[in-house]
Amino acid sequence: MTHENLTLILGGTGKTGHRVVERLEARNLRVRIGSRSAERPFDWDDPNRWGAVLQDVHSVYITFQPDLAVPGAEDAIRTFTALAVASGVQRLVLLSGRGEEEAQRCEQIVQTAGVEWTIVRASWFNQNFSESFFLEPILNGELVLPIGDVQEPFIDAEDIADVVVAALTESQHVGQIYEVTGPHLLTFGQVVAAIASATGREIRFVQVSPQDYMAAQKEAGVPEEYLWLTNYLFTIVLDGRTAFVTDGVQRALGRSPRDFSDYVQQTAASGVWALIRRGADLVPNTA
Repeated sequence: MTHENLTLILGGTGKTGHRVVERLEARNLRVRIGSRSAERPFDWDDPNRWGAVLQDVHSVYITFQPDLAVPGAEDAIRTFTALAVASGVQRLVLLSGRGEEEAQRCEQIVQTAGVEWTIVRASWFNQNFSESFFLEPILNGELVLPIGDVQEPFIDAEDIADVVVAALTESQHVGQIYEVTGPHLLTFGQVVAAIASATGREIRFVQVSPQDYMAAQKEAGVPEEYLWLTNYLFTIVLDGRTAFVTDGVQRALGRSPRDFSDYVQQTAASGVWALIRRGADLVPNTA
């Protein structure tokens, strides 16, 4: 396998990663998935295996779990980036977050690595409500969060994947920072109301204090690193600093980003939100 067209997708089974993999494979481009279950396992906590994953790779899509803001992320990105460059990688595309100073320090590491780079700085994903940590509360009919009327321009993972693929395969995106958002500002309450309307289900949004939310999360056994991240996101990042839309998708792709209402209608039609919990199982809601 040559390195000329081999692209490594870290988090290749995640929300944006698997979409990027699908798009590259549809073009018959060579892809290596970076995940714990891959043929060459990748784990951010096991740098001794990174060299094997980077062998013969030309381009890398870097996604860090759980978030670039967590303690240790900057050191991991610095170590990985240095190893990638030493291994012969020529292009790096980093998924970053809006409003996070820690993430921007990671961006600078990639930007000064001495190879081609593109930064994709994204707002909160639409798919957090259908493929991630907000799905279960939506299914249970109540989303409880420590946030009020702060607005966020939620971005669709499909748009992020399109921008990333363009950055990985087209030279005009080298050296660009694409801050990508959806076309409209929405509160979390408005999001829940939209999902409830599209599904015909009663789904409530409940605001609680950060202290009560953290206490409930801790009681539920949420790991400490996620408790820290949750507190950081809802008390610092979502303070209104990201409550504006950007033209990143338009600049990168020459088109407007997907509207949240389209995401809601298509996702509702898929049946994902039509599930209810019976005992320990999620089953179709036939009521």
